[in-house]
Amino acid sequence: MDSPELLQKMKRDWDNRARENFQYYIVNSRKDWSDEDFMASGDQTVERHVLSDMENVCQGKRPCDMKVLDFGCGAGRVTRALGKLFGEVHGVDISSEMLKLAGRALADLPNIRLYETNGQDLDVLGDALFDFAFSFSVFHHIPGKAIIENCIGQVGRHLRSGCLFKFEVQGHPFEAPEGDTWLGTPMSEPDMLEIADRTGFESRYRVGEGKESYWHWFFKK
Repeated sequence: MDSPELLQKMKRDWDNRARENFQYYIVNSRKDWSDEDFMASGDQTVERHVLSDMENVCQGKRPCDMKVLDFGCGAGRVTRALGKLFGEVHGVDISSEMLKLAGRALADLPNIRLYETNGQDLDVLGDALFDFAFSFSVFHHIPGKAIIENCIGQVGRHLRSGCLFKFEVQGHPFEAPEGDTWLGTPMSEPDMLEIADRTGFESRYRVGEGKESYWHWFFKK
C-alpha cells in the first residue's frame, strides 16, 4: 500500500471512529466518558507533558504571547487545554468528522483555529510560523515510517528556529499489519535520530524507548 492509499485509509478509519465513539478512540482507557471527564483528561495531558516542561516549551517567552500548533488535534481535547494556556492555538487533523466535533467543543474559545489537512502537507496553514508544536497520541497510530517522517518535516517548516516540537511515537517493537491505522509503526532510536537529521531538527531528549509512548523533544535547527 503506497502513501496516498494509506493517507486515504487513515482519513476513512478516523472518520469512522469519530462517528462510532470518538472519545474511546482518542482515549481508550474507558468507553463511557462524560463530556466533562473527557475534556478534563485533556487538561491532565497538558499538565503532565506541557506545564511540567515550560522551560523547554517557552524558552523565555510568555505563554500568552506564543502561537502553538496542535498536530493531530482530533476532537479538540488537548487543543482546548492548550488554548487556555497559550495566546493562539492552531489545530490540524486529517479527519473532517473529528474536526466537526472539535469545532463544536471549542466554539467558545476565540483564540483557537482549526484546519483539515490532506495528510501530505500543511499548506492550509499558509506562511504561519509557530513558537511550539505538540502532538499526543497521533504518530503511534500512523502506518509507515515515511508518512511519519513527512509529517515531522511538515511541522518543521512551520516552526520558528530553535523552537520545540514535542511528540510521542509508537516505541513498542512488534510486527504491525500493513496499513493498520491503530497499532501504527514501531520506531527505534536510530529511526528517530535519522528522521531528526533529515528534517532539520536536533533530537535533544528521548524518553520511553521500547514503550508504547516514546517521547521526543525535537528542536528546530
